[in-house]
Amino acid sequence: MPNGVLALFAILFPLALAFGQRWVSPRWLAAALLVAALTRLVVGPRDRMAWTWVGAATLIAGYALLSNDALPLRFYPLAINLGLLAVFGWSLLHPPTVIERFARLQEPDLPDAAVPYVRRVTQVWCGFFVINGSISLATALWASDAIWALYNGCLSYVAMGLLFAAEWVVRQRVKRRLAGA
Repeated sequence: MPNGVLALFAILFPLALAFGQRWVSPRWLAAALLVAALTRLVVGPRDRMAWTWVGAATLIAGYALLSNDALPLRFYPLAINLGLLAVFGWSLLHPPTVIERFARLQEPDLPDAAVPYVRRVTQVWCGFFVINGSISLATALWASDAIWALYNGCLSYVAMGLLFAAEWVVRQRVKRRLAGA
């Protein structure tokens, strides 16, 4: 349950930042981000992804706390994309890839013929994180709060969902092809 609440916080943070600034100073929003990051260390597993997220959130929140400026907080989605890019990219250099690990959770005896496909999917996700992170950076630097929140709090998740859906369709075709081979 606590991990679900923290995930929901992370997802909704861009909207909370965009709309919360009307009522509280950036320092309070930074404190909320810092509390969420430290809570993640207490209640969740301390894997590479967790440490990446906690480190990025702590740096961003710390700077925003000291400066009482909302701009550093707008870099939070970029930091998440960079962290995920690092984890997924690292797994390409040090297999098994992240996507292969996910695939083996559902199918422990993943056929060897499927490994190149899951590697390619990991590469596609790396490309997604580069593009999504670039758009996030652009909106943080040059867009209004409303546009930043729309992209980082909504459209980026829609894009992620579309990529998940497209990959699922392709995966079904690849499975049929591998089963027929």
